Amino acid sequence: MDSTHLDQDEFLARLGELFSHRQGSDHGAIYLTQKRSDPFADLKPSGPLPVIVRASNGKSKKERSEKVKLSTIVQPDDLEKFYVRYAEVCKAGMTALKPRDRSKKKAKAKKKKATTS
Repeated sequence: MDSTHLDQDEFLARLGELFSHRQGSDHGAIYLTQKRSDPFADLKPSGPLPVIVRASNGKSKKERSEKVKLSTIVQPDDLEKFYVRYAEVCKAGMTALKPRDRSKKKAKAKKKKATTS
């Protein structure tokens, strides 16, 4: 996918598709990031900066699926409205995801601790 940003409606629709693609799957990940846009780091802006919101899937070794990268830019005036819709999409998508199995990591840490003491 090219590096152009999607409009907010398309970003939220594609994010919903990304979550639904992972429903019931026992592997894979979805990464969500947000950061303030700072295209002019040397200049001191007088007002709030826009926010870049990104989403991507973890490229699955089992599926050999294509890596998906999504991003949008949200202006400060639109943040509250965007975050309401973003939260709805994330909540709906995350309810169907399986929690990460960390039992192997905990067992390995416990075993390492037992051998060092």
